[in-house]
Parts: sequence; structure tokens; C-alpha cells
Amino acid sequence: MTKIIVLAAGKGSRMKSDLPKVLSPINGKPMIEYLINSVMRLGVDPEPVLVVSPDNKEIIADNLRKYKLSFALQAEQLGTGHAVASARSLIPEEVKNIMVLYGDHPFITPKSIERLLESHKSEVSMMTAEVSDFSEWRKNFYYWGRILRSNNKIEKIIEFKDASDEIKEVKEVNPAIFCFNKNWLLENIAKIKNENNNKEYYLTDLIKMAFEQGIEINSSTIEAQEAVGINSPEELKVAQDLAENNIFDEV
Repeated sequence: MTKIIVLAAGKGSRMKSDLPKVLSPINGKPMIEYLINSVMRLGVDPEPVLVVSPDNKEIIADNLRKYKLSFALQAEQLGTGHAVASARSLIPEEVKNIMVLYGDHPFITPKSIERLLESHKSEVSMMTAEVSDFSEWRKNFYYWGRILRSNNKIEKIIEFKDASDEIKEVKEVNPAIFCFNKNWLLENIAKIKNENNNKEYYLTDLIKMAFEQGIEINSSTIEAQEAVGINSPEELKVAQDLAENNIFDEV
């Protein structure tokens, strides 16, 4: 059994809107609804968990009321690792794997989610995206974490705010689509430290942790346009343009 956790607690202050970021509209529909629809169409988890904040739970739940969802509260925004840990009480004992998605990635399709699940053979699996440069619509990826490899194996993810100028030139980026063995995740997520520029508990630190434990991180690729994320009005405009150009039938 797989449990899907969708992170949606971000206030989205950069969006310059009173709406929670994940409710920013694309073609008149909240961006998170496209992702939830993809999850539900796949049918892997009949009741996904959304991690929300006390401030945005009511409005998000109201906008997604036609879906069967559970809600975990992240009382303080202390990072993505902390967000996933906030959902711990909603993970049934019989769950074997946990997939983590982000509510501000509207274009991810059921097929890609399924492909990640099929490739998940060990403790940690993830998807990566690669761009030729960070111009035009690809500028949305510039502030993403960079994938670092050793002998072609994923070694760690460096978040943009912690990256050197050299690392910022890396074109393989982290679209934040992960699948973990439940027991491994729950054992190791408590070990994450906030020793970074943001003083946050990064979920991506689990990748380095797995590498140091000798675990090979399974990876598969996702088309960059499908992996587009949204953190600002400018990035929302890029996503809207992609949607209007019929990049994906679901949008």
C-alpha cells in the first residue's frame, strides 16, 4: 500500500495574493486541483494526505471538498522535512511506501506518478528534470535544488540558497517528486538537521543520508514542462502560458 502526501502549507508570500499559493488559479481552477485530480485518477491512494497550515486548512479544504482527503497540520513552517513529519499520525501501519508531492506542481500526470512507483525498488526513489538553460519558460527552474552525482549515482541535492555559483550551473534539477520506504523514512526523517542558510529541515537531506548509508537512489526523468513549479506571479504566468498552449490535456 502506498500513501501519498501532498505538501500545501506554504503561505506563498511571494505570490502577492491573499490566497494560499496552491489556490492560485490556472485556467480558472486552483493549481493544486490539477495535481489532486492526477493522484485520484491513478487510484493508488483513495485518501491522500494534504499537509496544510492552521491558517489555510479551511479554505483549501473548501476548495477541494469534492475529493476525499485527510489533512495534517504543520503549525510552523520549518521546512519540507518538518512538513512530512507533521503527517506521521495519518500514515496507517500497513503502508509500505510513501510518495511525497508538492501542491504547486500542477502539471504532473498520473503516468509519471505511476512510473515513479514502478521504478521504486529500494528505500528511496525520485524523479529528476534536466534543462538546457534557464531562459524563457525554463527560468522557473533556476531557483530549484541541484542534483549532484558521484560516478553517475545521485549523491545529494543542494538547495539553491545553499549553492555555490558553480553548483548553480548544474542543469539537472530537483522537481521534488519522491517515493520512500515508509519504515526507512520514519526512522531517518527525525535525523534531519537544520544546518543551512534557511535554518529549515529539508526533506532533500534524506538523499544525502541515503547515499551515505550506501543506498542507491533510484531515479527516473520527468519532462521539464511537466515538472514546472510555481512560486511567484511571474512563474504563475509561465505556467498559464504553458497551459494555454495545450501542453497537457488535463489543464
